[in-house]
Formats: sequence, structure tokens, C-alpha cells
Amino acid sequence: MDSGHIPFNKPFIIGKELYYVAQSVLSGHTAGDGPYSRRCKEFLQERFSVAQVLLTTSCTSALEMAALLCDIAPGDEVVLPSYTFVSTANAFLLRGARPRFVDIRPDTLNLDETRLEEALSDRTVAIVAVHYAGIGCEMDVIMPLARQRGITVIEDAAQGVNARYRGAYLGTIGDMGAYSFHETKNFICGEGGAFVTDDPGLIQRAEIVREKGTNRPQFFRGEVDKYTWVDIGSSYLPSDLLAAFLYAQLEHMDEITAKRQAIYDSYYQGLEPLAAQGLLTLPTIPAHCEPNYHMFYVLVADLETRSRLLAYLKRRDIHAVFHYVPLHTSPVGQKMGYEAGMLPVTEALSERLIRLPFFYELTESDVTRVVDTIHAFFANGGGSD
Repeated sequence: MDSGHIPFNKPFIIGKELYYVAQSVLSGHTAGDGPYSRRCKEFLQERFSVAQVLLTTSCTSALEMAALLCDIAPGDEVVLPSYTFVSTANAFLLRGARPRFVDIRPDTLNLDETRLEEALSDRTVAIVAVHYAGIGCEMDVIMPLARQRGITVIEDAAQGVNARYRGAYLGTIGDMGAYSFHETKNFICGEGGAFVTDDPGLIQRAEIVREKGTNRPQFFRGEVDKYTWVDIGSSYLPSDLLAAFLYAQLEHMDEITAKRQAIYDSYYQGLEPLAAQGLLTLPTIPAHCEPNYHMFYVLVADLETRSRLLAYLKRRDIHAVFHYVPLHTSPVGQKMGYEAGMLPVTEALSERLIRLPFFYELTESDVTRVVDTIHAFFANGGGSD
């Protein structure tokens, strides 16, 4: 068997990242909204056929912008899955809203749209659709329900850049969307994100919120003769150095996606025999979803099996991880009155999930080694050496 450490993730360079970073320095504009920020914005707007893309310092920042644009007041409720990153909830909690957690589907691990209506109330101002693993939530159900009640839909598409639902790119279907370009995502710049909207009523205000609550973007376009404080906001602009790195990645978007698909397919084919034996469950991709192959995970029988398999992989220098601890069972969730048992599907699946190493430079040999090690785990009685 091959030796050497297989990390869970590894940042990569595929094209002109370092050259563009140097060009950004030489341009004399390394702060936000420089030449490479504009290039990224134009690329993504054209690629995803969406009216407004604004680069942010993170997906967290994009979600915080969305919360500000919702004009949330204390006591308002925001519906979202508990099986998500803390930023999904924090962005709205910071504005005074109460998160209303909903259980997830057992197949895609996305928000269970059949549980959505019962979670809505007169205080619901927004629904956050988290597209887990780059697989789209059932937006054909979520959007009509939200429209009927005048509720804003925000897509947390941190993991869904370049994935599609019924032909539409994730992040562009709801009222607002949020992307991530963190080093663990498909297209990276270390830390970064983007706010997305196709709503004409939000485009200009989103610029203002992102620029500390000023109309500075309008001033630079010559639309006002001076800029001043006109709204609430914060500083969500990333450095143009980060945008320069990101633009080089976006230029190779199709190549990166194809490579990730090949890795995904290799994992799937290699682990299919174990799934056929009922030893683990592989990811589900609905026919109407076109993934971006963000991650590969398996579901094992129970928490004990997961713990033993993670330890077995670690002893063989393979870094696999579990994912989210459900937010409703966290210390903050418990302070809100949530407790274990409220979301049974979320709780059961979160204890069974393992994310396997997945990054652009992962080799076929690496994948084979991971697959063979998992086969060996089950062949050896589940962890005995």
C-alpha cells in the first residue's frame, strides 16, 4: 500500500494565481473593488446569468449582508436547517432574529421541504435554504410557499458554487444567495465569498450595505457628486489581492469541476460494493440536480462505527472528518430552548457521516488507497488491526 499522509484538504494553484497577485500589487490598487474584483464580478454575473455579484470577505459576510437587507427586527424568526455551519444562524441571530430549526431529508441532507410549512409563523421573515454538498434544496417547493406568504428566501450556497437545480445555478434562485471561496471549497482564495441577487430592488442597497452604509460605489460611477452615510452597513470588501487569486481559479472553473467529478466517481465506484452489502450509504444526487462535486461523504451504521472508522483511517495516515454538530443541540441552541430529540433525522445522520479527503490535487492512487482502507476496515471486522 502507498505510504504518506493524505490530508483532508489541500489548497492548490492551477493557473496564473501568483502572476495576477503580482499584477494587482503593480496596479497600485490592492484594496477592495480593484481590477480583479471587477473581473471576478463580471465573470460570475455572466456565467450564472445573474444581475448582481458582489465579492465579500467570506460567505459569512454575504449572509450578514442578506440579514441586513431583510430589515430584521428583534422577535422575527428565520427558518433554516440545524445541520449547517454556525454562520447560517449567526448572521440572523446578530440582527435579533430567532432561528427556527427544521429537520433534514434523509437522502440529500438538505432542509426537508415537507416540514417547512409547519415551521412558518406570522413572525417568519426569511427561509435559508442550505444546499448541502452542492446539491440543491427543493426550490420548486420552497419558493412558491415563500411567495405566498411574503417571506424572503436566502440561499446558503457556500458549498454550491457552479452547481445547478433544474438548470438554474444555486444562489440565483432565491431573493439572495451567498457563496464561499474558502480554501476548503471548489474555487478558492484562502478566505472569500460573494453576495448574489437578481432582485432589482436589492441591487443598489446591497452595494451600500457592503460599503459601510455609504453610497461610495455610486460616487465612483459619477452618479452622485459626493458620497456619505446613507444606511446601515459594514466593511465586507475583500482585498483585490484575494480577487486576483480567485480570478485565476475561475478561469479554470470547468477544468476544476471535471477533475472533482473524476474523484467523486472514483470514490463512488470503489465504495459501491460496500453499499451493496449494506455496510455504508453513498451520497444521493437527484436527477434534477447538477452537482459541483464539492465533497464525498459516506454514512455508516452508527456513531460507534464512525468513531472506529475515523480512528482506523487516522492510524493509516488518512485524514477523514465528521461534519457539523447540529446547531439545535449546541450550547447556544440549548439556551434557546432546543434539545436533543427534536430533529431526529438531523441527529441520526450527523452521527453517522464521514467526509473523505477531497481536493483538486488528490490523485487516483490516493483515492484507491482511501477506498482500499475502508474495505479493509469492514473486512477486518470493523477496526481490528
